[in-house]
Order: sequence, then structure tokens, then C-alpha cells
Amino acid sequence: MQPPPNPGPPYAPSSGPPPRPNWFRRASPARRAAVILGSVTLSVLLLCCTGTAIISALAGEPEPTRTGTAAEAQQPIVAAPAEPTEGADAQVASPVATPTATPDATDPSPSVSPTPSAAASTPVVRVTTETERAAVRYTERTVKDATLAEGKRVVRTKGVNGVRTLTYEVTTTDGVRTARKLVKSTVTKQPVTQVVAVGTKKAQSKCDPNYSGCVPIAYDVDCAGGSGNGPAYVRGPIRVTGSDIYDLDRDGDGTACD
Repeated sequence: MQPPPNPGPPYAPSSGPPPRPNWFRRASPARRAAVILGSVTLSVLLLCCTGTAIISALAGEPEPTRTGTAAEAQQPIVAAPAEPTEGADAQVASPVATPTATPDATDPSPSVSPTPSAAASTPVVRVTTETERAAVRYTERTVKDATLAEGKRVVRTKGVNGVRTLTYEVTTTDGVRTARKLVKSTVTKQPVTQVVAVGTKKAQSKCDPNYSGCVPIAYDVDCAGGSGNGPAYVRGPIRVTGSDIYDLDRDGDGTACD
């Protein structure tokens, strides 16, 4: 059998102009290499940023803030809504917000300000100083004085007490004194020593030593009951042992006023 004659092409040849090559084919080799290098760099950056965000979200660490040249605050990234699909059951995708990073568990807990009750329970401690004065007792010193009768005491210099200044450190808690400590003691006024003179002079006899028997010592002595005018008188008999200075022994027998 003879094959059927060739019916020709199944489709009629198009009458329009032939298709033109795309822009990548029409580009020069240098431009193609630059486009390929830029695409690879962009893909690497996107992979790094996406991996860092995923790792930070899984580890619970806040995502580091990226600062630009203008130092603008970073805005939260919100995914664009998905395009609706064709068909009766087409639904609109809800926007997805970037998850908020939680603080690291290892960070120290923030300081908590004390509540009014805690502040009221804290005791108020104050430290002040107090000054007191105390007397310093004077001392006494004795000296011998031969012009005074034996045993007689005379104050020559009167004693005066001194002054000592005491400084204390006082601690109060909530207004109540809880401690008191002496921190300084200084004599601000020296005492004056009292001086007392003690006599050592022996007492003289009131009887004249020229007679045996007490004849008073005076500028003139007469026998009592006689004609003399004194002012001192003596009753005899008186024995003359020395000089008869008052002329009491008129007859010279050694016995006066007999």
C-alpha cells in the first residue's frame, strides 16, 4: 500500500512576528554575572536573617535591634495578607504579627520598690552627740607655820573645783535611746589646790619662871592683901628661885608674900 500523501503541518503557520528573546538573554555577559552574584548575596542574607530570628524565638531571647544610619526605631514586621484564591471556598488570610521576644531567664530579676508596709517596718536609727560637765574635786595641801600656835590650822589658799567636759555618742532607734558611749573626756578648767597652814609654835607658860608657884606674868605683881596697886596679885607664900623682879620678898628670906 502506498502511504497517504503528506497532509502538511497539523497547525497552520502563525502569521505574526517571531517571539523575541527575554531580557536576560539579551543582556551582556558582565551584566548577567552581576545579576547572578547579587541574587546569591541576597539569598544568603535572607537565609542568615531568617535563621537568626528563628533561633532567637526558640531560645526565648529578644531579637537584637538593628540600627540604621538614621537611627530610626525598629517597627514590628507584619506579614502582608495572602491573596484570595479562586473558587467558592476562597478565604482571606489573616495577618501574622512578629512574635514578641521574652526576656532571658538568666537575667537578674528587676528591683522591686518597697511597699509602704515594708518601709514602715524599717527602723530609723540616728546617732547624735551629747555634752555634759562634771566637777573635778580640788585637793588639799598642808604647810607648817612657826608663827602659829601648835595645832592651829589656817586656810591660806581656798580650794576651787575644776570642770571636766564629757562628750557622749548617743544612738536612738525610732526615737528610743538604745546606746550611749563616752567618746571624749577633757578637763576644761583646772582645779585650785587648797593650802592649809598648821602652827608649830609651842605655847608659853603663864607663870613667871623666877618663882616656885605660879606668879602671873605682868608688868607689875603685888602680894594680895598688901598695899600694892597691881594690876596682878599673888597669894603667898611664894618661893623665890630666881630674881625677885616684882620685889615680893621684902625681908630677903627667900619666901615672898609670907
